[in-house]
Amino acid sequence: MEIQKFSYDNKTVKNFAYATIIWGIIGMLVGLIVALQLAFPAFFDDYLGFSFLSFGRIRPLHTNAVIFAFVGNGIFMGVYYSLQRLLKTRMWSDKLSSINFWGWQLIILCAVLTLPFGITTGKEYAELEWWIDIMITLLWVVFGFNMFATIFTRRVKHMYVAIWFYIATFVTVAILHIFNSFEYPVSFFKSYSWYAGVQDALVQWWYGHNAVAFFLTTPYLGLMYYFVPKAANRPVYSYRLSIVHFWALIFLYIWAGPHHLLYTSLPDWAQSLGVVFSVMLIAPSWGGMLNGLLTLRGAWDRVRDDVMLKFMVVALTCYGMATFEGPLLSLKNVNMLSHFTDWTIAHVHIGGLGWNGMFTFGMLYWLFPKMFRVKLYSKKLANQHFWIATLGIILYAIPMYIAGFVQGLMWQDFNPDGTLVNADFLKTVTALEPYYMLRSLGGLLFIVGAVMMFYNLIRTAKSGNFLANEEAEAADMRTVPAKIVGKKFWHRAIEKRPIRFMVLCIVVVGIGGLVEIIPTMIVDSNVPSLGNVVQPYTPLELEGRDLYIREGCYNCHSQMVRPLRFETERYGEYSKSGEFVYDHPFQWGSKRTGPDLAREGTAKLKKSNYWHYDHLIRPKIVSPGSVMPAYTWMAEDDMDFSLMEKKINAMRTMGVPYEEGFEKLATANAEAQALLIATDIVDQMDKDVLEGNGGREKVLSELKNKEIIALIAYLQRLGTDIEKAENAAAELIESEEAETMDEVTPTEGEESDTLNNQNQ
Repeated sequence: MEIQKFSYDNKTVKNFAYATIIWGIIGMLVGLIVALQLAFPAFFDDYLGFSFLSFGRIRPLHTNAVIFAFVGNGIFMGVYYSLQRLLKTRMWSDKLSSINFWGWQLIILCAVLTLPFGITTGKEYAELEWWIDIMITLLWVVFGFNMFATIFTRRVKHMYVAIWFYIATFVTVAILHIFNSFEYPVSFFKSYSWYAGVQDALVQWWYGHNAVAFFLTTPYLGLMYYFVPKAANRPVYSYRLSIVHFWALIFLYIWAGPHHLLYTSLPDWAQSLGVVFSVMLIAPSWGGMLNGLLTLRGAWDRVRDDVMLKFMVVALTCYGMATFEGPLLSLKNVNMLSHFTDWTIAHVHIGGLGWNGMFTFGMLYWLFPKMFRVKLYSKKLANQHFWIATLGIILYAIPMYIAGFVQGLMWQDFNPDGTLVNADFLKTVTALEPYYMLRSLGGLLFIVGAVMMFYNLIRTAKSGNFLANEEAEAADMRTVPAKIVGKKFWHRAIEKRPIRFMVLCIVVVGIGGLVEIIPTMIVDSNVPSLGNVVQPYTPLELEGRDLYIREGCYNCHSQMVRPLRFETERYGEYSKSGEFVYDHPFQWGSKRTGPDLAREGTAKLKKSNYWHYDHLIRPKIVSPGSVMPAYTWMAEDDMDFSLMEKKINAMRTMGVPYEEGFEKLATANAEAQALLIATDIVDQMDKDVLEGNGGREKVLSELKNKEIIALIAYLQRLGTDIEKAENAAAELIESEEAETMDEVTPTEGEESDTLNNQNQ
C-alpha cells in the first residue's frame, strides 16, 4: 500500500473557534440583559427605555445568538476538525470552507441587525425573515456539498459513527428549515407564514423541537464520539450500542414535537403520538450518554487532571438530565404543571449551558494547544473556569425549577369555595422576583467563566505557533480487501456507502414527519371549522397584530386557553382549533410571564381602551409589580399603512376571505376604526392633561395615527368571535324555550275553564 502525504486545514477550524467564543460571550451577555429585565424591571424602564432593548425584541436575539452563533459555530469548528482526521483527507474545497465561515457570520450579523428592530416572523427559533432564510439554505447546501465531497475523497473504507451523526444533522436540518420557512413575502422586511393556526403550530413545533434535536444534539453527539475517545485515549465503549443509539434516536426524535402542544387545540391523536415517542426517546438518549461515559472506564484518574475531560463529563451528565426530563415533561399530568412556566426555561438551559456550553468549552481547551502547538497557558485558570461555570449552571437552573413549581402551583390553587386563590395574575409574577435575581447571578458567573476562557486561550495562542496546514500521511484503505480489514458486520455495508446512508437517514427521519403533518394539512376534520363564526381581522386589527409580533409579545403572553378548570376559571372558554384559521403565524406562545390573552377582548376580561393605552405606556404604575416594559415609543410613532394593500392581498392569497377590491378600502377602514378608538381614549383623559397638550382636538388628531391604537384594536378583538357565537347560541336557545313555553302555557281563559272543570 502506498503511503500518501497531504495536509489538514486548521485555518477554518481556528476561524470558527474564535467566532464561537466571541458570539458565545455576546449571546450570553444579551441573555443576561434579558434576565436582568425580569429581575430589575424598573431600572430598564427608567434608564434604558429604548425600543431595541425591550424584552420582546432581544429575547429572540439571545436565543438565535446562542443557538446559531455560539453552538452553530461550535458545530462547524468541531466538524471541520474531526471530519478531516476521520476521513484521512483535507476538506474537498478550502474556498467552500471559507464561504461557509464568512457566510455564516454574515447571517448572524443580519440577525443582529434585524431582530432588535422588530424585523421578525414571530416564530420561535425561526424569527429570521424570508431572505435570511434563503441565505441559510444556500449556506447549508455549501456546507453539505463540501462535507459529502470530502467523504467521497476519503482514504478510509468505512465512515466512523461521528460522521453518521453529521450526515443526519445535515439532512434533517435541511428538511426542517425548508418546510418551516414557507412564507409569503410582503416586502423585504415583512412576510407571513404560509401556514395558519393549528397547522402552523404543528409545523413550528415539529421544527422547534427537532431544531433542538438535530442542531443542538445530534451534531454534538457526533463530536462526543470523536473528542471523548481522543481525550481519554480509549476506544468508544460499544460499537454496536452506537448503531442502536444512532438509528433509534433519529427515528424517534422526529415524532416528539407535538409534546410542546399538549392540552392545546392540536388534534388529540397528534398529541398522543408526541407523548408516546417522547417517552421512548429516553432509551436511545441514555444509551448515547452511557456510551460516552463508559468510554472513560479505567480513565477516571485522567478526568481529575484533564480539564477537557471534566467539561465533557459534566456535559454528558447534563445531557442525561435533559434527556430524562424531556420525556418526563411530555407526560400530560406533568405538562399540566410545567407548561408555560419557568420549569421549561430551567430544562432548556440545562441543555444549553450544561450540554452544549460545557462541551464546547471542552473542545476549545483541547483544540487550541493542538493547533498552536503549545501547552495551555494556565491549567489553573481553566480549572477555575470549570468550577465557576458549574456553579453558574446550578445557580441558574435550581431557582428556575423552583420558580416553575411556584408558578404552576399558584395558577392551580383554589379556595374551598371553588374560587381561584390567585385570581390576580400579578401575585404569581411578584412571587418570582428572588428566583429571577438568583438566575441572573448564575448567568453572570457562567459569562465570567467564558471570559476567563477567552483570556486563557488568547494567551495560549500568543505563546504558540499556529499550524495552518497540518502535515499528515495515510494509505488509501478503500483499496484493501475486506478480509484484511477485519471481521465483516452487516452495518459495514451501509457505512461505506454515503449516498445510501443519506437516503436511509431521509427515510427514517421522514416517516414521523409525514405521518404527523400530512393528515393535519389535508384532512379537514382534523381542524374543525367554526363556519362563519370567525371573521378576518379588520385592517387596523391586522396592523395591530403585526405590531404585537414586532414587539415580541408572544415571548411573554400565550393565546391558548387549555381545557383545564384553573385556566377556564381564570380566562374563560377554552380555545378551539377553528378560532385560528386566519392566524398567519399562530401566536399560542410557550411562556406566560404575563397572563394569557386569548380572551382579552371578552366580557370576562375586557378592559377599556383607555386602560390598555395607559397600561402600555405605564405598566408598572397601572399594574404594580408588573415586569412588562413600557411601550412609550408606540405612543410616539405613527402607523405605517404603506403596505396595507399588499398585506390584504397576501392574506387573501393564503385563504383569508377578504372580498376582491377590499384592499383599496383597507386604509380608509383602518383610519376610521382608529378614530373611534382614539376618540374613546381621549374622552376618558383628564381635562388638565388635554389642556396641557394643546387641547382635545390636537391630542385626538395626533393619537389616532399612533401605533398604540392599532395594538389596542388587536387586543380588544381577541376572543370576541367565540363570545359573539356563544351569545347568539344562548339567545337562540332562550327564544326556542320561550316559544315552547308559549305553546304549552294556557291562556287566561283556558286556565279558568280548567279550574272550573277541576272544581266540578
